[in-house]
Amino acid sequence: MTSGFIVAGTDTGIGKTVFCAALTRALGFNYWKPVQAGTQEETDTQVVQRLSGLPADHFLEPRHSLRTPCSPHLAAEIDKVQIERSQLGLPETARPVVVELAGGLLVPLTRDLLQIDVMADWALPIILCARTSLGTINHTLLSIDVLKTRGLNIHGITFIGEENIDTERTICDFAMTRRLGRLPLLASLDAVTLHAAFDAHFRREVFQ
Repeated sequence: MTSGFIVAGTDTGIGKTVFCAALTRALGFNYWKPVQAGTQEETDTQVVQRLSGLPADHFLEPRHSLRTPCSPHLAAEIDKVQIERSQLGLPETARPVVVELAGGLLVPLTRDLLQIDVMADWALPIILCARTSLGTINHTLLSIDVLKTRGLNIHGITFIGEENIDTERTICDFAMTRRLGRLPLLASLDAVTLHAAFDAHFRREVFQ
């Protein structure tokens, strides 16, 4: 049975892909983005490969690569692609896998299938990535509440951004969920600076 983590976000564009690159490298896992919406520029898989520095055999092909950078359900309709729940089972791999979602938990994959529905199928522990900026308390607590309501396994919260001690503590206290660490914003982002930042702000044992 495939093991690993699901990496989800409270929103899109918060740095989840960068965190996935750091985590995949630190743990030596495989990386998989099941549904990629937007392929005209660098894809998330390509970003993770570049920033992790891992060889190609650590990267699994998406089940669906959709051209338009929008919600997967609409991108699939534009591309005339049918996304089926049965197509999205976890791949069998020799290594554990970091599964990166497309945006937030309730992103629709089709007109009657939400991303959180297939998360339940995968039954992997979930790492929730959250901003540290204004508004994150509400977004993060809502996301945690949805995960708990669905009975899903929350491994912890990773914060991304500038240090905000009170906000991070407030979220974890109300959510009753552990803080895994914080990935700071990097003035120069490459494999070297990213791995150094991960080593400085995270302990590998919290991912065991």
